[in-house]
Amino acid sequence: MPAIDLALLSAVFVTFFVVIDPIGVTPIFAGLTQGTSAAHRRKMAIKSVLIATIILLGFAYGGEWLLGALGVSLDAFRAAGGVLLFLLALDMIFEKRTERREERAGKLTSEAERAGEDISVFPMAIPMVAGPGAIASAMLFMSGASGDVVAQGVILAAMGANLLVCLILFLAAGPLMRLMGDTIAAMITRILGVILAALAAQFIFDGISGALLGG
Repeated sequence: MPAIDLALLSAVFVTFFVVIDPIGVTPIFAGLTQGTSAAHRRKMAIKSVLIATIILLGFAYGGEWLLGALGVSLDAFRAAGGVLLFLLALDMIFEKRTERREERAGKLTSEAERAGEDISVFPMAIPMVAGPGAIASAMLFMSGASGDVVAQGVILAAMGANLLVCLILFLAAGPLMRLMGDTIAAMITRILGVILAALAAQFIFDGISGALLGG
């Protein structure tokens, strides 16, 4: 039985934890479902994570084919994905990402709208959970593990673990927000932003290095 690559598992888990940012997404979910029944909150939590999972799996397995159809090299996408993740990291560090999320969430402010509103597809599944950063990460990791079934299994397991964390946090959103508070949530988001910036830089370096060596 092949050994599990713990380094890959850790790298993928951390990357998805940072780009999905379950801690940052949970307050938005709590706000959008505030005032609704427990059954409605549970339904939205399960449905939003399920839809996000389908989207990420689709890009994980079909992303490389899509790049080929568009005539884009994997190294170019890796570098572009790194730039995208770096910009996302800057947004997290300077709290721009939270502001944009709150603007999106502000479209559903009235209690009457929240009561019957299906927020599972937008904004929760897209772009909160399966956002550009998560989609790019899924494509990059899976393309890097092309032909290696064990490595792909590790990547899917790490991605699935993050989606499970999202589901658990969504289901426990109300009590968790009262416990954590805005200050701790903001602090954690900034720390994750710094980690993501380093991971993004590595993606960019790998893309440039691959393009130069390939050329």
